[in-house]
Amino acid sequence: MEPHNAIGRLPESFIGHLVSRQRLSEAAAAKLRRVIDDTGECVVGSLVKLGLLSEAAAADAQAEYLQLDRTSPDSRPAAALELPGISEHFLREQELLPLSLADGELKVATWDALNDFPLQALSFAGECRVVPTVATRSEIEIALRELYPAPGFETAGARPTLADGILDDELDQLRDLASDAPVIRLVQRIITDAVSRRASDIHLEAEESALKVRFRVDGLLQTAETVPAALRDAMISRIKIMANLNIAERRLPQDGRIRVTVQGKDIDFRVATTPTLHGESVVLRILDRQEIALDFAALGFEESLARQMRAVLARPHGIVLVSGPTGSGKTTTLYAALKELHTPDKKILTIEDPVEYTLAGVNQVHVKPAIGLTFASALRAFLRQDPDIMMVGEIRDRETAEIAIQAALTGHLLLSTLHTNTAAAAVTRLLDMGIDDYLLTSTLHLILGQRLVRKLCVHCREPYEPSAEARQRFNLDTHGPLTWYRPKGCPTCQAGYKGRTTIIEALPMTDAVRAKVLERCDAHQIEQVAISEGMRTMFGHGIDRVNAGLTTVEEVLRVTNLS
Repeated sequence: MEPHNAIGRLPESFIGHLVSRQRLSEAAAAKLRRVIDDTGECVVGSLVKLGLLSEAAAADAQAEYLQLDRTSPDSRPAAALELPGISEHFLREQELLPLSLADGELKVATWDALNDFPLQALSFAGECRVVPTVATRSEIEIALRELYPAPGFETAGARPTLADGILDDELDQLRDLASDAPVIRLVQRIITDAVSRRASDIHLEAEESALKVRFRVDGLLQTAETVPAALRDAMISRIKIMANLNIAERRLPQDGRIRVTVQGKDIDFRVATTPTLHGESVVLRILDRQEIALDFAALGFEESLARQMRAVLARPHGIVLVSGPTGSGKTTTLYAALKELHTPDKKILTIEDPVEYTLAGVNQVHVKPAIGLTFASALRAFLRQDPDIMMVGEIRDRETAEIAIQAALTGHLLLSTLHTNTAAAAVTRLLDMGIDDYLLTSTLHLILGQRLVRKLCVHCREPYEPSAEARQRFNLDTHGPLTWYRPKGCPTCQAGYKGRTTIIEALPMTDAVRAKVLERCDAHQIEQVAISEGMRTMFGHGIDRVNAGLTTVEEVLRVTNLS
């Protein structure tokens, strides 16, 4: 027997390594040392539990520090290995995953490579040389459950569900599975990974044989991992428990909220479930209040546009609208406006579906249509609250639009959104709802149309000169020097992009625009008049962003639906 050759693995040395590589601050390292002293827990487990590192980051750091291989989930064996002298109970208890055995050498994955004792014990029991690799704890737990299931687990994970509900004993079993430490850690790891990747949403999609996990990063979905079907119901139940939802209800959609500490920050998650063919689908919207920038400059407003917006917001009454499809940042723009408007001498009321971020000093209301609390009913009640400023999450129907007009006519400033493709289309949408043109022209001050485009990573973007055809197509200088950039990709970004910014068109209600509205002209005619008076379209703003090296022409074409 050749025992495993231990490497120098003092916890303090590993902590020092993390600090030297700027993965931990000195303050975080001091906090980690106190927790280890108080609890006696291992360094790696404490790092993850405190949210100082994600499981993946902790595994990467160990592999780098100890110069070990980092094992991926794809490298696990297809079937359990035959290991004489080594019990499955020992592997589950010590959370060690055998990967291969050849010529007396056993390759094994561990999540805590700083702890040499289990590896020495494995070497002694199996009479072999152990070669450790590093994986995450969740990856090992999932693999062990599939390859070396504990007695009774398979039947627990494969119990049938009923189309019209869940049996009592099934419900108890589901609660037990959702409370299992491996499931809890798996959910926490997915949440931590999503936050680390700057995702805005986590999508858990039930498939026939698995649960697909996808993150939306900079507006685009990307597959993060696939969870085995045996853990599908337990994972979804765990999230529903965290969000105070009914885990027995699988037939109807449910909504809830979660607050989780991730990497030392308190982050809110908006949870929405819906039944699908193979089980429930869950979406978690990540609401990181520390990351959102509620000022016009950070949102992509140039100084001239910000001045125009502030001038309109300074008026004592009227309507300001923001238009665009879902996910174009309309609510964030309204929040930035409310932040500008909020002073101790003003009363601000909002009605939202749902309330995404809490704003200090602002009275915010969540719509509840089931009990009659709609946008229209709440707005009507707001008028009796003597507000100065009101925000309506969305004008969806004629009733809400009429009350908004009434509020503006009676001396209130009202902010809201519409789902239209352009700013000019918002005018015709309100006319189509049945709003009188003379009321619209006397209350509406400004309409913003906006989209979000991905920003190029400044570390790896590649310059190039646009072709003559591109210059002609986009009405650019056909002779002067011009540099555009294309995405390349590097370790700090997502395929060449990192973050998003806004492209905007601002349509003010000028006399010429009012005349076109009173003539009942279509959106195209209204837009042409606004352009003749100096309005820059979203596409034009996007090309300006391309010329400035912030984004690509492909991004602008993608979000403005032009080809």
